[in-house]
Amino acid sequence: MSLPRSLISSEKYGQISANCSRKNILITIMILPCLFISLTENMGKGVFTSERLEAQTVIEVAPVIVMDANDRKLLDQTLLHDYIFEWGTERNQCCMALGYVPMYNHSFVSNCEYEMDFDEHLIYIKTVRDIEPGEELFINYNGDWNDEKPLWFEAT
Repeated sequence: MSLPRSLISSEKYGQISANCSRKNILITIMILPCLFISLTENMGKGVFTSERLEAQTVIEVAPVIVMDANDRKLLDQTLLHDYIFEWGTERNQCCMALGYVPMYNHSFVSNCEYEMDFDEHLIYIKTVRDIEPGEELFINYNGDWNDEKPLWFEAT
């Protein structure tokens, strides 16, 4: 998924420029300003919206830190295991997403979904239906917003 230049250059979103390996690289980190993290009733903390969001709205673009299979084995022995994503077309890597991505709670029928851009090392969060102010934003940890396969923990 690529963001249109008009979206990236919008004043609503933050941008960080970095000089990396002698190349100027524009790293776009975007979190809609209406999103915030707050306590949930029974899941610790989660991501919420203070404004109405329309279906199919990209609400976050987050860079990721990609790690190999050896790093994954180490991470699986830590609390970070619950916050990393399988990465790559062959899923032989993992990544830690930056931004709010690690804070979205799971629902088998989520109101958001995520897409991975393996080339740009980004994760996009997009709404799948209209969302009202004060509503918590959920992703399905299986990848597809309505995938009901069992997870590595007991989920409702």
